[in-house]
Amino acid sequence: MGMHGHLTFLLLSLCAPGTFVRATVLPDLPRVVTLSEDTVPGTRVAEVTVSCSNSSSSPNVTLHSIEPEHPFNSIAISSDPTDATTFRAEVTLRAGAELDARRVNQYTLILRAACPGEDEVEERLFVRVTAGHVLRCDTLFASPEADVVQVLADVAPRTPLYVVLPQPLGGLTFRLRNHNTPLTLTHRGLVLAPDNGFDPSKDTQTFLLDIEVMDRHGHNCSRALRVEVLPSRRPRVTFPEPHRAVTVTEGIGPREVVTQVHARGDNVRYAILAPVAPVLFAIDEETGEIRSTRRLPASRAHLLVRAYNALHPADHATATVNVTVQGTDRLAPRCVPAVFVSQVPETMSPGSTLVTLRCTGSTSTDGCLHYALEGPPSSLSHFCMEGPQLKVNTTLDYDSEAMAALGFQFTATIVVTVGGQPRQSTRVPVLVTVTPVNEFRPACPSSATFTVPETAAFGSVVGRVAGTDRDYPQDSLEYSLEGGPGPAQPFSIDRRTGEIRVVGALHSQQHKSYRLAVRLTDTHHDLDPRKRQSRVCDVSVRLQAVPDQLPECTPEVQELRITAGSPGSRQPVTRLLCHGGPDSAPLTYTIVGGNEDGRFRMEGNTLVYLPAARAEPQPSVLLVEVGGGSGGRRRSSLVALVVQVTPRSTPVPASTATQRTTLQKEPLVVLRTEAAWHPPAWFVAVLTISGVLLLATLGCTARSLLCSKRAPGKLFLAKSSWGVVEHGRDKEEQGHPHASSPGQLDGHAQDPRAGRDYLFRSVTGARRWI
Repeated sequence: MGMHGHLTFLLLSLCAPGTFVRATVLPDLPRVVTLSEDTVPGTRVAEVTVSCSNSSSSPNVTLHSIEPEHPFNSIAISSDPTDATTFRAEVTLRAGAELDARRVNQYTLILRAACPGEDEVEERLFVRVTAGHVLRCDTLFASPEADVVQVLADVAPRTPLYVVLPQPLGGLTFRLRNHNTPLTLTHRGLVLAPDNGFDPSKDTQTFLLDIEVMDRHGHNCSRALRVEVLPSRRPRVTFPEPHRAVTVTEGIGPREVVTQVHARGDNVRYAILAPVAPVLFAIDEETGEIRSTRRLPASRAHLLVRAYNALHPADHATATVNVTVQGTDRLAPRCVPAVFVSQVPETMSPGSTLVTLRCTGSTSTDGCLHYALEGPPSSLSHFCMEGPQLKVNTTLDYDSEAMAALGFQFTATIVVTVGGQPRQSTRVPVLVTVTPVNEFRPACPSSATFTVPETAAFGSVVGRVAGTDRDYPQDSLEYSLEGGPGPAQPFSIDRRTGEIRVVGALHSQQHKSYRLAVRLTDTHHDLDPRKRQSRVCDVSVRLQAVPDQLPECTPEVQELRITAGSPGSRQPVTRLLCHGGPDSAPLTYTIVGGNEDGRFRMEGNTLVYLPAARAEPQPSVLLVEVGGGSGGRRRSSLVALVVQVTPRSTPVPASTATQRTTLQKEPLVVLRTEAAWHPPAWFVAVLTISGVLLLATLGCTARSLLCSKRAPGKLFLAKSSWGVVEHGRDKEEQGHPHASSPGQLDGHAQDPRAGRDYLFRSVTGARRWI
């Protein structure tokens, strides 16, 4: 019965002659069976039951149709296992049948059934063909995205990978719009793997298929399919040892095992590819044993062996086996040269031959000699032996730290072995020194712009030109300034470090910037000094203008009073508070006037007094120059310091009845006035010095005239910017004895200020001038 059909049962009761003939019971006939035009070929349309009166043989049922070229197969008869007199007649669609309701919408089938010895019965079966389903893309391909199918690379050829429609409708055709794919699409909508399978040696492979589905009415749909071929999970066939060298002695007999190769993988088989027709050797297909085919003479053979997967021949690998059949020799080979020492440039290309050894044995030929290279891993990676030739294996890069760690030298030993028993060998020492080749030009720095203030001092560092070179050593460069230092470019450059320094006056008003041409020249990059390379780099030096600013001190005039210390000591007086510009050099302090006796000196910004054995009670007017700036742009200011030095007090001579008397000191009165006229500092300093000298002269004159007394004096310094009025009064102490007897005064001393001697009484402290 078809997917849309209905079963119609026909009971035919045939009676044998001379017996009671039963009436044929056909309760369902005539019957109408409905089929859709989408029904696929081979579908069962109806099943008819044929009942005979005896079970001697099956009935003869034939199918006839009123319509010519009907799409039905001949009737197939089968017996009923439960009833020997009942048979089933099956009506099915013929292969390749295509139903079209618009052309034929009903078939009238005539079934003629005849049991042996019975009359033939004829009934009709009506098959109505209905219109099939319309091809709807939204139903068949609900998702607009492409379907993704992932398969392994080792799937068998023509394996079904994808079904376009799980339950295809009748009358549909499938085709590929793109033909650049090894995949196959059948007329039933099956996507098959390639005829030769996928390539297992590749990584993930992707194939994109554009599939079109069309019904008989011309409706079509398309669908994209992406097939991702993943690497096989099964182990690939590989040789753990792709190269093998075997040495045997001559005279080995036939069918003896020479060596055995082994490959990893599944279902591995072995075969010799070259030579195509091996004469001396054969390989076991399953075990990989290589055996001799006859008695072996002294010779060499190169075998190319393939291992492959018997189920997947595309999965294979190859290995080389070098078989050396050696004769007997009792003497070691002799080689020329016996020692190899050479220098090679770093640009020598791989594959170049360094030396070819000429070795001979006593009885063997060159074909029976074996050459091997021994030494450190670095030497074995850079050099190799090809027969008697020592060749460069990889690039000899001199410009690397690894090469420098080796000292740019390689050591190795070539071992030459002759066949036979016992084995004899000769060792040839090898020393190869790699020499540098100047391959690259120096490179300029990415940024070469510097800024320097115009007040920079001579020798100040402007910046450093950091050139590079890819040749080893990378910092082996020499720097030079094109044109050299001069008024046009007041700079110099260090030959080794590349530091640029100021060697002349800088004026931002004349030059805003300087463009310097610095030449970079490499050194020690080639054995030939004539192959030095250089490059000129542009360096820009910008001048930063610095405004003129005099050092400022607070205050500009100071009046100070100190008491003289002990002779030989160092007595700080005051510290000047001055500051220059923000970018100026450190300030300098110098006494330029008023220090004729050298009792004062500047230590940085601190004024220091050096006491003498005897201090004069008179003021000292000092002029201190405060300098700032650098180079040729130094600026300075003057500071006036008036220092009144008071002598130390005189102690009374030590005694059991002695008192120390300290002279009374009058305070120094300083008056500061502001006048309308503000003279410059130098004028004030000159006026002060003149006044001090005048007062000193008057004081000396008065002292010489008046030795017994000293009248109080006034010192008045009148200036336009400041004034000083000094009023001093020297009070004389006189002793008051208790009696007129001079014997009551028990002490004698000298006044340090007046220089006069006097008598004093130690108990009361009274004195009397002598």
